[in-house]
Amino acid sequence: MSTLVAPGLPAATGRRGLLRRTLAGRSGAVGAALVGVVLLAALAAQLGLLPHDPLAQAPAERLSGPSGAHWFGTDQFGRDVLARSAAGAAASLQIAVVAVAIAAVAGTAAGVAAGFFRGWSDRSVLGVTNVLFAFPPLLLALALASAFTRTWLTVAVAIAIVYTPIFVRVARGPVLSLREADFVRATTVLGFSPLRTLSRHVLPNIAPIVIVQVTLSLSWAVLTEASLSFLGLGTPPPAPSLGAMVLEARVLVNVAWWTMAAPGAVIVALVVGLNLLGDGLRDALDPRNGGPR
Repeated sequence: MSTLVAPGLPAATGRRGLLRRTLAGRSGAVGAALVGVVLLAALAAQLGLLPHDPLAQAPAERLSGPSGAHWFGTDQFGRDVLARSAAGAAASLQIAVVAVAIAAVAGTAAGVAAGFFRGWSDRSVLGVTNVLFAFPPLLLALALASAFTRTWLTVAVAIAIVYTPIFVRVARGPVLSLREADFVRATTVLGFSPLRTLSRHVLPNIAPIVIVQVTLSLSWAVLTEASLSFLGLGTPPPAPSLGAMVLEARVLVNVAWWTMAAPGAVIVALVVGLNLLGDGLRDALDPRNGGPR
């Protein structure tokens, strides 16, 4: 037998090709541009490179419209809306990245174990997954977030628990097919350990699917964090939060439209950008478009 490995993700040169294919499509290019702009603004806020402090109040400048001094205007306390939107984006991305990382690792590991070993592990994982799927995602996130002391980490863990079952399903399905593939069966005949078979022959083949799901889940996590903040259970004050900014702007929108337009535009840019980037990645990883086979 010449080879036992079905190739998964390509190596360094392949990753560069993957990036080119992703950006070559309209969805990938637009998504990368939207996410890139928000990331730059969030990074500038984290490094203190913005001209205004997102927490600094200036009552004399309250509800000032967009101007050269305040590009996105100021809120009811005279705080710069651009600085607060950028800081809110940084907080949302921090929570979303941590939440999706936890969900991806835990959910993929559980899904791979369930699909590869079957038996009691499959029944146990599916049982827990079905229970979590029985609750509406936002309602479950609300219940979990309200059960713990509110910090950005507990919010991230609550969101992670909500999205872990998705990764379980995403990983388990392909593994059920792969375990019956000839090259995987051959590893058993040759005496390979289950860990070696999983790490070298199964995980590389489901990696493209998981990567695309990570991108899409990031957009959902950003939206969920914003929803929790809007309901008072997201990023704790005084840290700026996009959802909390939208909540505060509800009573101001008739006299100061920019207080809602700025955080709303950031949420839309992140959610739409990450979804488009996920579509671009999916197309780039499709074997029919030159992706890994």
